[in-house]
Amino acid sequence: MNDATTPEAGSRKLVVAAVSTPVVLGDVEANLAAIAEGVDAALAAGARLVVLPELATSGYMFADRAEAEAAALDAADGRLGAIARKAVDGAVVVMGFCERGDDGLFTSAAVLFEGAVRAVYRKSHLWGQECEIFDRGAEAGAIVDTPVGRVGIAICYDNEFPEVPRRLALGGAEVLALPVNWPLVPKPETEHAPEIIQAMASARSSRLPMVIADRHGEERGVPWTEGTVVIDGDGWIAASGTRGAVVTKLTLLGDKRLGRYNDLFGDRRPDLY
Repeated sequence: MNDATTPEAGSRKLVVAAVSTPVVLGDVEANLAAIAEGVDAALAAGARLVVLPELATSGYMFADRAEAEAAALDAADGRLGAIARKAVDGAVVVMGFCERGDDGLFTSAAVLFEGAVRAVYRKSHLWGQECEIFDRGAEAGAIVDTPVGRVGIAICYDNEFPEVPRRLALGGAEVLALPVNWPLVPKPETEHAPEIIQAMASARSSRLPMVIADRHGEERGVPWTEGTVVIDGDGWIAASGTRGAVVTKLTLLGDKRLGRYNDLFGDRRPDLY
């Protein structure tokens, strides 16, 4: 039997932008200028949720912790505040930055709205040599109540653990903002990058749309996947690009029902898992 009815009750539309800015390793001022330009372009195109890459303020391929510390910003830095002042009139910006905290050095995401830095999430799953440079965050993703709704936040490798997007969806996240730096890996010519395939699967399994901002070009000889993409709640790619702002309209789903008989959350059997 097949019941493909998709409920629309409680759903609403949101214009989103995933923005791949040019990033120069260690040049914080140039990177902030590029971020400002990218945010302005996305907002001018009508986006209400704007997502930028991981470590967009600093670059990624640090030689060591000292080099990362030299490019780090405190969450209260006025230069972040200048970007935050663009996030007004109901707009939300999620941007990756190298965070210098009282308790360590982190690859973090700042959540900006109402003209200020309203929340900071610190990446908890570190990839490769990140563990020699950064400290681990204490949360597996975060949920922030914003003017555009409940936004889930994770960073790059976090999303390769299915528990993270599922946890955020169960917690009420309506959309996932995902800043990433995806190094290019070998794949069959006709396939999407594996990180995109994983994101599509996670979006589909929780009906959780995703706004993913990746890098472009290369840094210290490492090419990026250029996987900037917006994925809808059915797991399909709604829009994609390699650089600049990818702007599209998403449907945020009011519930997890799949027709008359099924519910992605209601049908779960955690007693069997």
